[in-house]
Amino acid sequence: MSDTIERIKCLIIGSGPAGYAAAIYAARADLKPVMYTGMEPGGQLTTTTEVDNYPGYPDGIDGTTMMENFKKQAERFDTDVRFGLATKVDFSDKVGGIHKVTIDGNKIIEAEAVIITTGATAKYLGLPSEERLKGGGVSACATCDGFFYKNQDVIVVGAGDTAAEEATFLAKLCSKVTMLVRRDEMRASKAMQNRVFNTENLEVLFNTELDEVLGDTVVEGVRVVNNKTQDKHEITVTGVFIAIGHKPNTELFKGILAMDDTGYLITEGKSTKTKLPGVFAAGDVQDKEYRQAVTAAGTGCMAALDAERYLAALE
Repeated sequence: MSDTIERIKCLIIGSGPAGYAAAIYAARADLKPVMYTGMEPGGQLTTTTEVDNYPGYPDGIDGTTMMENFKKQAERFDTDVRFGLATKVDFSDKVGGIHKVTIDGNKIIEAEAVIITTGATAKYLGLPSEERLKGGGVSACATCDGFFYKNQDVIVVGAGDTAAEEATFLAKLCSKVTMLVRRDEMRASKAMQNRVFNTENLEVLFNTELDEVLGDTVVEGVRVVNNKTQDKHEITVTGVFIAIGHKPNTELFKGILAMDDTGYLITEGKSTKTKLPGVFAAGDVQDKEYRQAVTAAGTGCMAALDAERYLAALE
């Protein structure tokens, strides 16, 4: 066999909570999983300074530290964790078929089962100040980080249902929430709009865009611009929540696996099975509703169990 080809039983692509949970369960089932982490080992949680809502951490935990703990636990059960990026897939459509995954353009992994946990990436506006202050007051998850802004003033950028949900959620915690909507109307459903407009401490600024996030190491305010008049003004806030959507990391699987119209992988019923036998998907790559570390880890467990049962049926 060529040095660039390796045959294994179970391959995990991606290394967030779903990937590591899948690894722990797969390793304990003696599937000898190999994980390739992707370019962002640990996934989205590594950009979160404090995780306060994952069970088992009464005092909270730093996101990067939490993912290091996940990794150590997976390796304790002999998961082979490797840094590398899946660049091509050749999935079999037959039960018992061998799936081929190319890593970094040159190494081929042949696996009997593949668990996809490549996650999703929050969309940002692309402002340098926004990038610089991620983890210092700029967030893309109100349910993850909203608690830290209790009784403070915050901004929400976005106009769809997600933005409306995040804004009304934050309004229960924060003194004031200001939504920035770049058009003269919201894209959110009428029901969500009604909820926004009926929330006393929530203000909507139409035709308004984020021009700059202010602050050196933490958010101290924002500068916004009216895109009709070009007038600019500053608002004092301590938190900026970007709610313009997420993009699932599924480019690699286009035309191969079933996806919805936004690119999330489609799985069968309550399982993690994709349309191809022996290929499973877990975490944010197939979940656009909840997008929480604990739900991702839960589906990672499910994927490992589904893979174990699939492989057992082949024996």
